[in-house]
Amino acid sequence: MRQFNIVRPDERLAPAIQQKIDNLNKPKGSLGRLEELAMQICLVQQTLNPELRHPCHLLLGGDHGIEREGVSVSPRDVTWQQMINFTRGGGGVNMFCRQHGFKLRIVDVGVDHDLSGVDGIIDRKIAWGTKNFLYEPAMSQQEMEQAIETGAQLVDDCHDEGCNIICIGEMGIANTSPSSIWMHLFGNIPLDECIGAGAGLNAAGISHKREVLRKAVERFLTTERVSPQRVSPPSPRGGCITENGTLDLGRFACKELSAQLDISQSDTSLSTSPSGAWGASPLSLSTSPSGAWGAYSLISYFGGFEMVTAIGAMLRAAELRMLIMVDGFIMSACALAASRLYPETLAYMVFGHCGDESGHRRMLELMDARPLLSLGLKLGEGTGALCSFPIIDSAVRMMNEMNNFDNAHITKYF
Repeated sequence: MRQFNIVRPDERLAPAIQQKIDNLNKPKGSLGRLEELAMQICLVQQTLNPELRHPCHLLLGGDHGIEREGVSVSPRDVTWQQMINFTRGGGGVNMFCRQHGFKLRIVDVGVDHDLSGVDGIIDRKIAWGTKNFLYEPAMSQQEMEQAIETGAQLVDDCHDEGCNIICIGEMGIANTSPSSIWMHLFGNIPLDECIGAGAGLNAAGISHKREVLRKAVERFLTTERVSPQRVSPPSPRGGCITENGTLDLGRFACKELSAQLDISQSDTSLSTSPSGAWGASPLSLSTSPSGAWGAYSLISYFGGFEMVTAIGAMLRAAELRMLIMVDGFIMSACALAASRLYPETLAYMVFGHCGDESGHRRMLELMDARPLLSLGLKLGEGTGALCSFPIIDSAVRMMNEMNNFDNAHITKYF
């Protein structure tokens, strides 16, 4: 498994950044969130004069085996049809990329359709959709590793062109289902509170979706050979499996889990690594005799290829100290998963939008994320994040174009 060297931005520059912000010719704090955003961007770029260079948008497409269970109102054919539509400039993502000057890369990482000859689509197909996680893991370890590596390589391509701000979107019918499960398991939130209408399910459809996902989680717990009764409830510092079978990975209390299950440290590498991931090879946990598992196991069991590729892209972008624009429910789920592997990644993320999908706001709260916009969007594709770009641009322009009190010959009155 590829390891990423992600470190939090050096905050020693923060006092100088704050001094510059406070000396701009405006009342102190009067530009609110723009000032907070400017601080974040300056820290990421380690400069008092930030810039946004060659913004790129990755649009990742993949299909999901769980779609066969009728958890989405849209059929999977919509995935490939929309992917082709994007190449013709007809999608919402196209409009916003044109408006804000983003270079759009449309990438097939797992669409269940032959798009290899379609001009404008980058072919990185890992498989023709994931497997149905109601009955088996969505992808193998090898496929997951390939997806993460693909995401990292796509970011490298953008970075090589001078890009320092990346936006990521998705196209994959039924991808709210794995997102809901990740939210449930990574966030220790009741499953019912994580499930919404997706692309337009009615009440009966939501009820059916809830039952399918509940059975999938139960099967996961069973096939991973975890018996919730074997593990005591989590301590105040955080645990892993609660008595009612919910999973709490929020604090990665790995030493506690190791002791409770009598797992040899040398066998499973459960100690927390500097990165914050579970050991050097978290995937090995999913098949260990103990029945313990790591974050990578959850990711591979339920995730879509476009989602895991997005995680790889986020991790590599953070490693390269790029700004990461996070979109709606699905991309926030990917951000949550990425942050469970490498918590430092959150420092590089700007959450553009709180969408209309049930549970999205609560998912954002798991990461202490404050979205810039709340427009009731639920399109996906990265559109909500792209809509927030002018606000990010305004924060940068504030740092570079506003005059200060001395140069403007204005009395500083605070």
